[in-house]
Amino acid sequence: MTPERFASLWRSLEPIGRDPSTDGYLRYAWSEADLACREWFVEEALDRSLTVETDRNGNLWAWWGDPVHGDAVVTGSHFDSVPQGGGYDGPLGIVSALLALDELRDHGSAPTRPIGIVAFAEEEGSRFGLACLGSRLLTGAVEVDRVRSLVDRDGVSLVRAMADAGSDPGGLGPDPERLGRVGAFVELHVEQGRALVDLAAAVGVASAIWPHGRWRLDFRGEGNHAGTTRMADRRDPMLTFAYAVLTANEEARLASAHATVGRAEVTPNATNAIAATVTGWLDARAADQSTLDKLVGAISARTEERAGHDGTTIAMTAESASPITQFDAGLRDRIVATLGGPPVLATGAGHDAGVLAATGIPTAMLFVRNPTGVSHAPAERATDADCAAGVEALASVLEDLTCR
Repeated sequence: MTPERFASLWRSLEPIGRDPSTDGYLRYAWSEADLACREWFVEEALDRSLTVETDRNGNLWAWWGDPVHGDAVVTGSHFDSVPQGGGYDGPLGIVSALLALDELRDHGSAPTRPIGIVAFAEEEGSRFGLACLGSRLLTGAVEVDRVRSLVDRDGVSLVRAMADAGSDPGGLGPDPERLGRVGAFVELHVEQGRALVDLAAAVGVASAIWPHGRWRLDFRGEGNHAGTTRMADRRDPMLTFAYAVLTANEEARLASAHATVGRAEVTPNATNAIAATVTGWLDARAADQSTLDKLVGAISARTEERAGHDGTTIAMTAESASPITQFDAGLRDRIVATLGGPPVLATGAGHDAGVLAATGIPTAMLFVRNPTGVSHAPAERATDADCAAGVEALASVLEDLTCR
């Protein structure tokens, strides 16, 4: 695989959903940009004589071989992005999967197991608020009634968005028959950090995903006039919110964990008015569950205490939680041997691979070096040479798993 060959396919997808004013991406699930990516996938799959299907949860599949035979090796990732995200997070895994199949065919490989490529729906959770939605629905890791109640920031329901995009939302839910066809899953992803840069390696293998979750923080106070309300008389939820953000940062640093408040909504959101309510979202992650639990508990307790001082209230609600995911040790070690001993590293980022691993499917991940170390932002990068190396690594893994 040459860098030029990778670049040729990559550049055909790259412009879709990119904001020219920022170079960030706006590829939300079931949006026009997402649908254009899905159309691109179908065309590329059919050009390779693959069989294409959409499952009941909106996940796209392309098959080399008959999946009904079972014990398939599946690879792939997702198209959707966070607001103003980078272009590589997700799509790199799909482009690399298509090119890896090209490599196998160029080698004259004859797989004895079906090979599938999947594009999961709504992995980031940026539109409907629940990450890894497509894979969670597939595996039964989320209640269907909860999913049917999801709405985006404009009040559009997931059900309506799917229907408007031409997908039938009537079958949402677990798909054990399809899941039972999968014998192993290997996801390639751009690294969301600098470990491979520091290790001077183009490709790495994942060991585990940190436990992580998202919590909604609802602060309530008393809306009032900014110019006439004495400071001593105020019940300002913005103060409690600000304290919570600072507390999350402090507690995460003390615990060698991660805590982020990157989204907030304020009512009435006026310059000359004291806020009546503030809603924020906490993203917290740690290397082990005990540390994560203590981190979230400390943030909650300290913020409750501060709310009492401010004359406000705080309600903290868990919206999603993912336990630590240890990838299949046998598959990981086999991949490491196949690739000649690349670095093995854990990640704090969640992935569809983690959802599938939780069901017991042997699952692994490959990472491609990100020279900036930045992700979920326009500066996310990967060189064509490193991406080509990632394709070769994925092809070697698929060949080892399906042709021997």
